[in-house]
Amino acid sequence: MSGTGIDRGAPTVDLAAVLAVVRGAYPESLAESWDTGIGLTCGDPAAPVRRVLLAVDADADTVAEAIDDRADLLLTHHPLLFRPVQSVAADTAKGALLHRLIRAGVAHVAAHTNADSAVGGVNDALAEALGLVELRPLRPHRLRDPQDKIVVAVPVGHTAAVIAAMAAAGAGGVGRYTECAFSVTGTGQFRPNQGARPAVGSVGALEQVAEDRVEMIAPLAARAAVLTALRAAHPYEEAAVDVLELAADPTRPEPTGLGRIGILPEPMSLRAFATHVAGRLPATVAGVRAAGDPDRLVRTVAVCGGAGDSELDRAAAAGVDAYVTSDLRHHPVAEHVADPARPAVVDVAHWAGEWPWLGRAARLLEAAFPGTVVATVSTRCTDPWTVHAPSPARPSDCPAAGGE
Repeated sequence: MSGTGIDRGAPTVDLAAVLAVVRGAYPESLAESWDTGIGLTCGDPAAPVRRVLLAVDADADTVAEAIDDRADLLLTHHPLLFRPVQSVAADTAKGALLHRLIRAGVAHVAAHTNADSAVGGVNDALAEALGLVELRPLRPHRLRDPQDKIVVAVPVGHTAAVIAAMAAAGAGGVGRYTECAFSVTGTGQFRPNQGARPAVGSVGALEQVAEDRVEMIAPLAARAAVLTALRAAHPYEEAAVDVLELAADPTRPEPTGLGRIGILPEPMSLRAFATHVAGRLPATVAGVRAAGDPDRLVRTVAVCGGAGDSELDRAAAAGVDAYVTSDLRHHPVAEHVADPARPAVVDVAHWAGEWPWLGRAARLLEAAFPGTVVATVSTRCTDPWTVHAPSPARPSDCPAAGGE
């Protein structure tokens, strides 16, 4: 839990402003194509936000915690509505949660695979929790996602509002920075004709106005949302807008992408590394298990928060010594470690591998709204496994290899 209190004299922050910060840090353009559950699930963008609860899952436990803590927003990694639904009736599991949230005035936002790939997201947090340094993406975004440069003339005095509206809709993200904009002041000229309803000047008269030329970058996928927000915030009846689609720069790989590769400050055996991982992540019933030679030396490590068996081959191609991920299956792992040249595999609980990100996201929100928003990290374990019964004896051909 954060130790920061709420400054009751600070300006009120609305949900739209919080959502803009989340989108800026974890752009929705980074989400995998199949990920349809990200963003705002429920809540009024104009509603005030003073308390935020962060959790991996949106389930009965975390929804109850959010309501008990009088949170205005529940921000989770996993979506509440991941697959398409035809009903959110209160007698369905998901519908019941939505009804509880809405009745209590608690909004819900999910940052899923967009937070996995973003700088400072789930995989950076997991890698840093394990003490890895010199991080780079396991599956990098080789080329920048298609982007627009949106240019608009805004009368002086309205520039800040237009920039804020565009940023809230997804514009202004450049690498590790958000709300990026450029403006320069000049003179705009126009003559309103018959039927016009000018915000400045009068019909038939030539008007010259001090205006700012504003430029912002936006993902192509956000073009419609950004232009809609721009026009809603702009005081003119007809805003002068240019949309320039930018060419990709093939010489500049992005620091974003799925997974991370890093280096341990000191190498250790796989046996010791599995113990190290267990000590750095929150405890779960299943704990940590590893596949490979227990005495293998581990220095270079790949990680992928969540279910990561799709990246086994990529981890092998990267030449790492060990790969840390979750939800691994028997046959893919057996086939993988049958080749001693491929990396060892360390399997952690899905919830445990993604939980470290919550603290980073909480600090991000409190830094964005100091003294106004308190962000609390849920410590309730929502890992579904509740019982672990260790084998009373091991077959002679399957000796204990872990730290027993």
